[in-house]
Amino acid sequence: MIGLLLLVVMLYAFSNTKNNARKVSEPEIVFEGENNLFITHETVSKLLIQNQAGVKNVPKETLDLNQLETALNKNPMIRSAQVFVDVNGKLTAEVQQKKPIARVFNSSSFYIDDQGGFMPLSTNYTARVPIVTGVVDKNNLVNVYKMSKKIESDNFLKKHVTQIHQDQQGGISLRLRQCNFNVYLGSLKKLDKKINNLKVFYKKATKEKLMNKYSKVNLQFDSQVICTKS
Repeated sequence: MIGLLLLVVMLYAFSNTKNNARKVSEPEIVFEGENNLFITHETVSKLLIQNQAGVKNVPKETLDLNQLETALNKNPMIRSAQVFVDVNGKLTAEVQQKKPIARVFNSSSFYIDDQGGFMPLSTNYTARVPIVTGVVDKNNLVNVYKMSKKIESDNFLKKHVTQIHQDQQGGISLRLRQCNFNVYLGSLKKLDKKINNLKVFYKKATKEKLMNKYSKVNLQFDSQVICTKS
């Protein structure tokens, strides 16, 4: 009985040693979610190599997976990343990219992601999202993020809004596709009510062919719509 137990322990130790000594394969990069890649397979592969002095053909036991994950998660294009090696030495990195919902155009252009954070522009792909102009500080994106998030979640706004503008006082204006007028919301208090007023106005103005007769539609007062003629 003791001999059998020793044999099992020896076989386990041998198997474990053999497993740890397996060479790691070329990394496989798997992107989750969006098909449009803001960061390429090559870039992720380079990040893995740079932070582990080359990962291919390295013994499994010498590979620091936490270090690799940390390196990927520090990249401003990446929301989260997981790195693992299977029993055969196959290295896989599962990457979830950030999702841009607006693009800021000022002295330094960048995206605002769907969690309200900073995301740099990509040389690999350009997202079709509303642009943001005016007074925008990347360390204070609360207002423009709230508006961008509302646009992303609302079918009418997502279809029609092309631009968000923030003035010195933090007031928000919108530009709509194929419309010459400016939509002034002011503060984002009672935003849902203001957007409902916009939808009612848009439907009425379209039906009565009045869309080109106005230069400004003021929605800052949630109980009324004030239009300025061209």
